[in-house]
Amino acid sequence: MALGPRLDIRQSQSLVMTPQLQQAIKLLALSNLELDAFVASELEKNPLLDSGADDAPIPADGIDRIVEAPALAAESGASDDLIAQGLGAADSPLDVDHGAETFIDDGPSDRIASAMGASGGAEPIGGGHAEDAPDFDSFAAPDVSLQEHLMDQARAALAGMDLLIASQLIGQIDEAGYLEANLLATAHDLGVPLHQVERVLDVIHGFDPTGVGARSLAECLALQAKEADRHDPCMARLLANLDLLAKGALPQLRRICGVDEEDMADMIAELRGYDPKPGLRFSSSTAAPVTPDLFIRPASDGWAIEINSATLPRVLVNRSYYVELSTGKQDKDSKAWLADCLASANWLVKALDQRQKTIIKVASEILRQQEGFFQKGVAHLKPLTLKAVADAIGMHESTVSRVTSNKYLSCPRGLYELKYFFTSGVAASGGDGAVSAEAVKSHIKALISAEDPQAILSDDTLVDMLRAKGMDIARRTVAKYREAMGIGSSVQRRRQKALKGKAA
Repeated sequence: MALGPRLDIRQSQSLVMTPQLQQAIKLLALSNLELDAFVASELEKNPLLDSGADDAPIPADGIDRIVEAPALAAESGASDDLIAQGLGAADSPLDVDHGAETFIDDGPSDRIASAMGASGGAEPIGGGHAEDAPDFDSFAAPDVSLQEHLMDQARAALAGMDLLIASQLIGQIDEAGYLEANLLATAHDLGVPLHQVERVLDVIHGFDPTGVGARSLAECLALQAKEADRHDPCMARLLANLDLLAKGALPQLRRICGVDEEDMADMIAELRGYDPKPGLRFSSSTAAPVTPDLFIRPASDGWAIEINSATLPRVLVNRSYYVELSTGKQDKDSKAWLADCLASANWLVKALDQRQKTIIKVASEILRQQEGFFQKGVAHLKPLTLKAVADAIGMHESTVSRVTSNKYLSCPRGLYELKYFFTSGVAASGGDGAVSAEAVKSHIKALISAEDPQAILSDDTLVDMLRAKGMDIARRTVAKYREAMGIGSSVQRRRQKALKGKAA
């Protein structure tokens, strides 16, 4: 056999990640709000994509609905034939049917839109017209930070070097209102005596909010006690021994403070009325609202699932514009560019439609698997894995993972992330089935909430009570779940309830 180079023809199969497939996978993982930003960028790049704001009629509630898509004309060649004949404008508006179904209101924006429409006011809100909606955030006053609030007071009370010292100290006050500066180091850096820095700090201690600029919890509470004219020697000794108060050593505290039980209870009640973190009321961080991607509501024949179309962009292929461009004089490069734009626009619309169908499919299976939760609450949540849902709907596990990422579901029981419904399981005591970890946590929380202050439940007692409910769980697991929910041990709860009883 002679050795040498040669050409062979072989057949093989392989999965190639085309740019279109990569785009479709990327769209699955995006939330509705992220999808809106992505589509906005595509609208800027592709002249054949249209938001449909001027062409398509707007429903009475101002919301576009993406419903079950009919077969696209492009798939059968009818669309291409129409375009070739110069009749592209007669093509169907793809898969968007505004009047196909009657849906419920998606949220407050729909109710505002309906009210405005009924009163003959402005156009309805939603469905690609977010820019027409009233921006309620614009009516709010600008946030004032704690440092700005303190500096305004410092400018009114101080001047010269004292104002400079105050600005240095205020700049080192954290968001909770506590001073993190070293006074001696500050005095050395500014070249001033220590007593001057301390005097300026005393002035800051008189600023609003009361307790700001304190260097410890005891000092913060002491400043508030002085403001309320309750800082007597007994209160001062109590503040100097907050560690004993945290341990619940009330007899020892009474001896140190020299008071009886009634006075001690009154002092503790006074402390509970103080703010341990006075600076947080000026926190400028605003929690971003969570917008649901899906709505689930009970219906006469079961459950109804719908996409929150109020946050979905409207996307149409402007075929009349394509016909106008394609009938003009063009060179080879222009024709190729125009064909690419049309293919990209068609693919994006198909990908968006497929995304909605996939989300509905996954959400429907979650609803089927966790129907007990939607009917009766978290105590009936079942163990569920991504693989179980993927096998049930005939999809890959990674697809289900992408669909459930960064997406929220609104139902009569509240707002939940889709990932919430996938939980590990705890074996049932009878050996029949399993119980969700979230359901176990719910039972633990309910048992502890209902416990008698005179008979605090230990972890061993909780284990026995849970086993009586059919949950086979170890003591260390109970402790782990309890700590994850921020619930203290039986000793800590006994002390807390004893303190509350004294302060009541």
